[in-house]
Amino acid sequence: MSDPAPAQKPSGPVASGLAPALGAYVMWGFLPLYLVLVRSVPPFEFVGWRIIWTLPLCLVIVAWRRQFPEFLAALKSPRSLLALLASAVLIGINWFVYIWAIMNGEVYATSIGYYLNPLLNVLLGTLVLGEKLSRRQWLAVAIAALAVALLAAGAITSLWISLTLGISFAVYGLVRKQVAVGSLPGLTIESAILLPIAVAIAGWYAISPQGSSFGQDAWMSALIIFSGVVTAVPLLLFALAARRMDYSTLGFLQYIAPTIVFFLGLFVFHQPLAPEKLGSFVLIWVAVAVFVWDLWAKRKAASA
Repeated sequence: MSDPAPAQKPSGPVASGLAPALGAYVMWGFLPLYLVLVRSVPPFEFVGWRIIWTLPLCLVIVAWRRQFPEFLAALKSPRSLLALLASAVLIGINWFVYIWAIMNGEVYATSIGYYLNPLLNVLLGTLVLGEKLSRRQWLAVAIAALAVALLAAGAITSLWISLTLGISFAVYGLVRKQVAVGSLPGLTIESAILLPIAVAIAGWYAISPQGSSFGQDAWMSALIIFSGVVTAVPLLLFALAARRMDYSTLGFLQYIAPTIVFFLGLFVFHQPLAPEKLGSFVLIWVAVAVFVWDLWAKRKAASA
């Protein structure tokens, strides 16, 4: 696979980014169910193991797809390495905050963060890529800002989770959209950049009094190894979709993931929904409705 330039318009069903985008967001939506199984692992240690087990899986896929020339070319490009260094830091922050939040019962805060993310994508598209926002899109962004203000007024302790997740992933997607590196080689390099830190984290826990979470129990060790799969596969799908679709359309599809997380929090984890969080969700859903209305109107006009 070769991705020499920023995303282009899909030329047909084969080139469409819809299927990988749907796959990525559904997997991310159900990720809390997996994280519950590894709740006994400290979040910081789990992020370390997640990085450690993601890299070998990526290397295997790179070898299988014969993408080492592209991988080596990216390593020789200072611009690509600098961009991937930035994206690696962003995704590392995103992973830690998300895992910590789920393991500490802040499921709704993560859902709100990823509801905000598509609207942040649209805003970044305007500020960085020079894309033009319609009046309805500006209205959606304004309503989402009200939702954040409501959280700041009544749920300030969890607001940082929502904002960190939304902003870090929006900027991550923007960086990956701009760098001229394919989805798989890019993720492999990101994992390699983070590997020394991950090994240091795993080593620190191994010599601590509580010991490492890996290697003490066969089932838990298998679940930790599986973190490479649940990390690499959706991120690869997302990176692939980001290069094949309009950024705003990709952001619209992302509502799938936080919707799944919201219903998991409500019906599976049975978490109480405080009035200020419910109010924030209502405002965000209104913003989503306005945004979807704008997309539908534009496509209807284009097909007329």
